[in-house]
Amino acid sequence: MTGREDQKSNDLFFTCSLIEYIARKTKNRNTDVVDALGAKRIRKIYELADIYHSDNLDRVSDDFIRDSGLKEGNFDNVARARYAVPSHWDIGKVYKRLILGIARAEQTDIISALFSAYHSFVSDKIEDYNSSFYYDAPQNILNSYLYHTIE
Repeated sequence: MTGREDQKSNDLFFTCSLIEYIARKTKNRNTDVVDALGAKRIRKIYELADIYHSDNLDRVSDDFIRDSGLKEGNFDNVARARYAVPSHWDIGKVYKRLILGIARAEQTDIISALFSAYHSFVSDKIEDYNSSFYYDAPQNILNSYLYHTIE
């Protein structure tokens, strides 16, 4: 382990941040980005995150947008935000913590947990920058997912 977290947690953080970056860039929901990328591409991002992290984020995102055929959408939660918008890194960290919690709680692999997180009702709450849900304690966000409640 180097730094404060193990390498695979950092790789997951980058993967989630890239998903958020692509979603904002293409004006799509995170769920739509995850579906367009598919498990194979997401696993590639996760496994090669330390390499992609060293590259230009615009180029990396453009490559995956082009490769997946992701089209421009009309979901713009950044433009609708009435308050300060969290960075794609901030949201990546929220999802990373949620996915790690899901993987532990449901005893599943990271990619399955990632798909579960992005396809849950919690994802809609995280994408709403006019609420403070994304800023909530990581355990509260995980509990909302696990118990299907919003606290």
